[in-house]
Amino acid sequence: MGEQKGKSPTPPIVSVISGGIAGGVEAFVTFPAEYAKTRVQLRSDTKPPRNPFSIISRVYRQEGLRALYKGCGVLVVGSVGKDAVRFLGFDTVKNAFKDRETGTLSPGRNMLAGMSAGVLASIFAVTPTERIKTALIDDARGAKRYQSTLHAIRMILREDGFVGLYRGFAGTTLKQASATSFRMGSYNIIKDFEEVRNIPQSTAVNFVNGSAAGLITTLATQPFDTIKTRSQSAKATTTVEAITSILKDGGIRAFWRGTVMRLSRTVISGGVLFTTAEAIAKILNPMFVR
Repeated sequence: MGEQKGKSPTPPIVSVISGGIAGGVEAFVTFPAEYAKTRVQLRSDTKPPRNPFSIISRVYRQEGLRALYKGCGVLVVGSVGKDAVRFLGFDTVKNAFKDRETGTLSPGRNMLAGMSAGVLASIFAVTPTERIKTALIDDARGAKRYQSTLHAIRMILREDGFVGLYRGFAGTTLKQASATSFRMGSYNIIKDFEEVRNIPQSTAVNFVNGSAAGLITTLATQPFDTIKTRSQSAKATTTVEAITSILKDGGIRAFWRGTVMRLSRTVISGGVLFTTAEAIAKILNPMFVR
């Protein structure tokens, strides 16, 4: 997020709370699009549906609303942790390296701060929760072995050990480092540009800025997201095996499967995430800034 010119740095507790709550809200609101995107990326044929959103309506008609939220709980919990770490990491780096007069970072440092936050989030929150979410969605379309999220965790640990929760770590970390770099970095580059020019920061402006950051992030990082999804399917797969299977299924173009659904999700989620985080930070800052 970052503070406005002349204001005190964002306290770590504010970064953690505002980022965590915003992440949970964003994950729940946009989960059906995430579900559909994951289903498309897990396909092993070369004919993805012409209308990717048809997956949402089909699953809803055949299995009900509950099916569209398969794996949502673990993603919400993971998103709370992920965005708490991401906002804390980003704001910590930003507070350390910002220009003391303007309160801003150079574009390069903004991107580097986002990359650092993404790596931390992947290690401490994203990889295990994404692995469980993806395995649940993959299992639901086929074997249906998992009775619940807890049952899935127990099965993964029993069959693959603790390392099973970190399948796809390389792909997830690449995705998180790049995605957080583009998302947090571009959002703050836009915001710093506006604040230096005294453009007021309203809810609408925050939402537009967040949506723009989501658009940039999706187009730049989609291949990493596809690799991550394949390597975290119900059947344990290494990152190299995931890349090979994607190429076999549809060539280079297959790395951009799910782009339309992820784009719809990240544009909305970017707006929801940053608008929620900024709103909560405005409430909390007076309590902690002295």
